[in-house]
Amino acid sequence: MHYNVKIDAFEGPLDLLLHLINRLEIDIYDIPVAQITEQYLIYIKTMTELKLDIASEFLVMAASLLAIKSKMLLPKHEEELDEFDADMTYEEDPRDELVERLIEYRKYKEAAHDLKSLEEERGLMYTKPPSDLSDFAKEKQPEKTEINITLYDMLAAFQKLLRRKKLQRPMATKISRQEISIETRMTEIMRELNHLKGKKNFNDLFTIPAKEHIVVTFLAVLELIKRKEIDVEQYENFGDIFVHTVEEGE
Repeated sequence: MHYNVKIDAFEGPLDLLLHLINRLEIDIYDIPVAQITEQYLIYIKTMTELKLDIASEFLVMAASLLAIKSKMLLPKHEEELDEFDADMTYEEDPRDELVERLIEYRKYKEAAHDLKSLEEERGLMYTKPPSDLSDFAKEKQPEKTEINITLYDMLAAFQKLLRRKKLQRPMATKISRQEISIETRMTEIMRELNHLKGKKNFNDLFTIPAKEHIVVTFLAVLELIKRKEIDVEQYENFGDIFVHTVEEGE
């Protein structure tokens, strides 16, 4: 079964690198290229397993990281070191260009966030004359809930789930193949959550160890979040993710 989907939440490879830097608490001016490259490639591999539409810029960045990593691993010859001491010049760090791009991107990202906040504040202002709203005073206004979980957190939870399922897989087993569509799995998940009438652990949604069923379930969860039919919560960093239905008015 093939299901191709493109997630608009990916703003680009620099956005993913900034997420990894913040998540791993890395100094942006002294990036451990080997570590950041490994984590970046893990995300790319995960997106490939999910058959997501990966833009070419993500692959170009992966190649650039590998090139920087290779340059930093190359040894310096003694002759070059002698010339370096004689000229008193400093060799350019292969990470400099990437650091400059990340810093510049972070500035624009923060500026965009500030402009978005100003837009939302301005959207609450009206210039029309005051109206009599006493008839609506008793109606409960829906409260806007903020979701603090990003798509990267969902991918990280999916990676942990795949590792756990791989370790729990029996050495020899026979699994009968059963095709299931995204829409069907979405209906099943909503039925489970409505019957539960509460929160359900994200890991408990994956009851069948077959890889195709796991992938379909994960895509169904992403689609339900996109349609705002379910919500996800995480009470601590790197903690378990919980899923629940969105009540009317939320």
